[in-house]
Amino acid sequence: MAEVMIRLKRLGGKKKPHNRIVVITKTKARDSRAIEELGYYDASKNPLVLKLNVERANYWISKGATPSPTVKQLIKKAKEKAKAQVS
Repeated sequence: MAEVMIRLKRLGGKKKPHNRIVVITKTKARDSRAIEELGYYDASKNPLVLKLNVERANYWISKGATPSPTVKQLIKKAKEKAKAQVS
């Protein structure tokens, strides 16, 4: 079985990108069909838009999925955001 990654999938038009956070096999192309979609991210908005199912991301990481460096930072931000809402 090929290695599974959590990474960004680009959507949107020319010069107006937004991304989905997906679980996908490492060898597939950036915009290929994903195993599961975990959330979305839009850095062009101010403040940036980030919605991520942290519970499912942790599940996939526990199963051996490797998050990309960008997604790793986004997971950290989502956890901090969730922690701030609870407090």
